[in-house]
Amino acid sequence: MLSLAAQSQSPGSALQTKATLFEGVIVVGYVDQGAYVNCTGPAIKFSKKPFAVLVGLLPSLRIKKDKVAAGAPKNSIITPNLGAGITAIYKHLAIQVPVYYNAKTSSKDGKWNPGIGIGYKF
Repeated sequence: MLSLAAQSQSPGSALQTKATLFEGVIVVGYVDQGAYVNCTGPAIKFSKKPFAVLVGLLPSLRIKKDKVAAGAPKNSIITPNLGAGITAIYKHLAIQVPVYYNAKTSSKDGKWNPGIGIGYKF
């Protein structure tokens, strides 16, 4: 966490102010024969130092090369995606189990794909 702190110069004063500039978790992992990078989004957080568990949304960049017939249109290798999942944090180590939805196509049914990732808590 990056933060600023200010203290009073008056002797005996206990007034302190702290402002957080950035707090978050960044995770990389594997899902559905590809990779993802995300920063945890809105979540419900349960914490008891030094542990924390977040259950929430995961705005992500998914990295996966489409396997299509030669000459057929394909998706970009990097695509934005929104997942959901659980993130367990111990001090600065984060372990994540996300799920991402792949929409129905002409050749595949839509389905949820679980993944696994590891990351760092700022």
